[in-house]
Amino acid sequence: MKLATASDMRALEERTIREAEIPGHILMERAGEGAARAFLDEFPEVAGKAVVVFCGKGNNGGDGLVVARHLVAAGTPARALLLGKADALPGHPASMLQAARGARVRVNDIIDEAALRRIAGELSQCAAIVDAVFGTGLERPVTGLAGAAVDLMNALRPGRRVLAVDIPTGVDATTGAVLGRAVEADLTVTFGLPKRGHVLFPGAALAGRLRVVDIGIPAAYVADANLREAIITPSYALAALPPRPPDAHKGTFGHLLVLAGSPGKTGAAAMTAQAAMRCGTGLVTLAAPESLIPVLSAKLTEVMCEGVPETDARTLGRKAGERLASLAEGKTALAVGPGLSLHPETREFVLAMAREVALPMLLDADALNALAGRPDAIGAAPGPRVLTPHPGEMGRLLGTDSSAVNADRFGAARGLAQAQGVVVVLKGARTVVADPGGELRVNMTGNPGMASGGMGDALSGMIGGFLAQGVAPFDAACLGVYLHGLAGDRAAAEHGRVGLLATDLIERIPATIDALRAGRAGVPS
Repeated sequence: MKLATASDMRALEERTIREAEIPGHILMERAGEGAARAFLDEFPEVAGKAVVVFCGKGNNGGDGLVVARHLVAAGTPARALLLGKADALPGHPASMLQAARGARVRVNDIIDEAALRRIAGELSQCAAIVDAVFGTGLERPVTGLAGAAVDLMNALRPGRRVLAVDIPTGVDATTGAVLGRAVEADLTVTFGLPKRGHVLFPGAALAGRLRVVDIGIPAAYVADANLREAIITPSYALAALPPRPPDAHKGTFGHLLVLAGSPGKTGAAAMTAQAAMRCGTGLVTLAAPESLIPVLSAKLTEVMCEGVPETDARTLGRKAGERLASLAEGKTALAVGPGLSLHPETREFVLAMAREVALPMLLDADALNALAGRPDAIGAAPGPRVLTPHPGEMGRLLGTDSSAVNADRFGAARGLAQAQGVVVVLKGARTVVADPGGELRVNMTGNPGMASGGMGDALSGMIGGFLAQGVAPFDAACLGVYLHGLAGDRAAAEHGRVGLLATDLIERIPATIDALRAGRAGVPS
């Protein structure tokens, strides 16, 4: 499902009006009708109860007037508050105002903040609120009468359902930033395509559930727009999932070599290897400092554990090179980094591996820290590389900090991917996956319960496992983050979000894959 910016969407709508000859008022009618229907579908308890629709003076307000009319037609009394003078409305919104009044929608003109304050007491009787003040074209802070309306909607929100038409008023549709203040919605119904601001925080936290309504923009126009950003959908993940032919054997599904672990961090190594097994990898070998092998062998049953020469600090170092070169023979991918440590010899050894090994390789955690300040060290690597930084690690790779990374997650991920010719998985709420060609995907699965130690190690094992099974690097990354989040959602549904463990997630990977195959993924496709 493609993502659009505000300007992308405006261009698509204008082309639809001009070339497909679908008038603007028809697009507005379809938008408002779809929003009203989605609101009642999502929250059937609203039906038949009083709804207040806050309408701005532009096209978003016109959409809101259509919503009010269709709610009334469905037997749900809706009252529209028009923020401004009715005679100042432009063409299509003015037509929708006339149609709403003709359908006996009660419309109040609210010309200033004093008028809004006078009517505020009456609104406390409503059961639900519709925000149709500003849509995706907003580019300035919300102030004045519109700002007071936003404040009132948020004050009325407790105990009431809130629908945002297209996007919550106050959220920048392209960046997700809050422009001064913003409505907090339970449901956002957008039109044609989801917008960046629906999936980027803080806007994503204000949108609530997201529904997309088709208003008739031709698919060919969307294809022509060459949009490079999209949401990872169940259909995309399913297409990337390796098949399991009936005559398969363990060699069919690859052999992953995991380089991980140091004193006190054997859990990271074990979880990475276990997650790789759980996502269907045929064979997994874990290479770790030789003194740690008894501990790791006790933790892992199905994984082969191989000890390699270690430094005096019991970490991987330059002495491990020959042994690891031998272990890499016959493997189909490598996953490097979880729990490796920051020992200077370990860092240099990881850099050498990243530069020289031709196999597909995932680099995470301490492997990324080894690249800090010199990410170009792998720009000419002989095989594909997948980097999986969290914002702090990404900041170190780019010579900045996590706040700067989070301020432009799309730009940070895409910039590093294109500059170094690697796939970048920028982890966090709404993980972003970027490839060297400029394609970018956003993951919508996952939950705050996954903010606990070990979750990144599980993700490394999953992506590494899919690489080992022959999935292309970008698809392996997208599939890994999607299933990782979905397994976390399933675990949270069973255990709750507080105290959720990475091992809870790992245990649910096989059932999650089965659910995807059976069409029970549970998020919009």
